[in-house]
Amino acid sequence: MITVKDILQCVQTLAPTYMKESWDRVGLNCGHMDAPVTKVLVALDPFEAVCKEAKEMGAELLVTHHALLWEQGFLTDESAQGKNALYLIENGIAHLNAHTNLDCAPGGVNDTLAASLGLQDIQVISPVGTDELGRDYGLLRQGQVESQPLSAFLETVKTALGCDGLRYVNCGKPVNRVAVGGGACAGSLKQVFYAGCDTFVTADVRYNQFWDAKELGINLIDAGHFHTENPVCAILAAAISAKFPQLQVEISKNHSDCMNFFA
Repeated sequence: MITVKDILQCVQTLAPTYMKESWDRVGLNCGHMDAPVTKVLVALDPFEAVCKEAKEMGAELLVTHHALLWEQGFLTDESAQGKNALYLIENGIAHLNAHTNLDCAPGGVNDTLAASLGLQDIQVISPVGTDELGRDYGLLRQGQVESQPLSAFLETVKTALGCDGLRYVNCGKPVNRVAVGGGACAGSLKQVFYAGCDTFVTADVRYNQFWDAKELGINLIDAGHFHTENPVCAILAAAISAKFPQLQVEISKNHSDCMNFFA
């Protein structure tokens, strides 16, 4: 019998807890460790449509990148997060997540993002440690692409990640050395610049951060939080399926970016 605990241990092998940021909350968000599991749904977020999809699938476990509850407080139906948590609990569905530990882990969010964009010679920017196999881990990645105009690389990003649109700053340089940080990593702009990168792909970029990039002289591309992190769902699902081939593991078909572009 495969339990929630078994799958949690599998996920933590891919993304060890010690790799997470100190403020982050990862692991089992709700449910029983010893509950048996036959079906697993994987998604980026535990939003309402995904929670209902888990029930319709008959899944006993939902595995996501983002947490179910971000702040401590009362667990009530007065918030969307509270409603989703109660829905899972009332329907006997456990939930676990791997967040910043999966961002930093070798083979996690940012290695997956770098590979999706065709980067070569991928390296960790400013590693914070090494894992049991001696591999560097840390938040950001950098790698090489064949020197090309920014317009050509923008097309690559848009197509590879399935974005409806991109926000960007063109500093007038060709793209050759690229850094990536899935999700909200624009605060690391100077770190990327001092690492020698000419282009940075991330998400949730603020107005002043675009100006910072322009004045530093680095191309900055905001490809969206969902689109820069969603590719890792396939990695999560594949890891669970490889460890437990007898399980039915599916990636959510209902979860997508709620933001749209009006042209």
